[in-house]
Amino acid sequence: MSIDILLDYIYLYGYLIIFLFLFLGIVGVPAPEESLLFLVGVLVGENKLSLELAAFSAFLGAFLGMLAAFGLGKYIGSPFINRYGKYVGITMERWKKVRSKYRRNTHKTILFGFYMPGIRQVSPYFAGIAKIPFRSFCLLSLLGTVFWTFPLILAGLLAGNTFHLNPKYAPYFGVFFFIAFFGYTGIKLYRKKKQQPTDS
Repeated sequence: MSIDILLDYIYLYGYLIIFLFLFLGIVGVPAPEESLLFLVGVLVGENKLSLELAAFSAFLGAFLGMLAAFGLGKYIGSPFINRYGKYVGITMERWKKVRSKYRRNTHKTILFGFYMPGIRQVSPYFAGIAKIPFRSFCLLSLLGTVFWTFPLILAGLLAGNTFHLNPKYAPYFGVFFFIAFFGYTGIKLYRKKKQQPTDS
């Protein structure tokens, strides 16, 4: 989907489009989630959207998407994923990757999986299939949704105000920001790990 079409949808349908794109993106239908969140921040900076309503729409869409995918995984299970997963972006490769991560640390995968495209779509399905307690899943999903949606919107808002971004180019800037942030975080973690003393 081109940025012009995305902007037209936002101008035409407003907060409903933000909600739907985030909901569908989590459930597995391809949608430019990170780019959309960053673009929303830029549009908030231009006073074309309300920060409170935009942030709430994004949060609600992503959070309800997590709950819907969890419910499908819990009540329909593996047969549904094996048969229909490919239609919502759940490939066998992604499925095996998430299954491996769940075996190592279930809670971290739910909480931080939002920042890994592909993982965040598969994670709630697997949580449902693995019968993760709903209360735990709900709390972790709520926190993960907040820590994913709000920072990206605020990043778009700050970047738009600082560099006076044209909304048409905001998603590209958002992708760059996203990669740079995780590159920087990865380097810091790598250096910290190297500095830790090893047992002799």
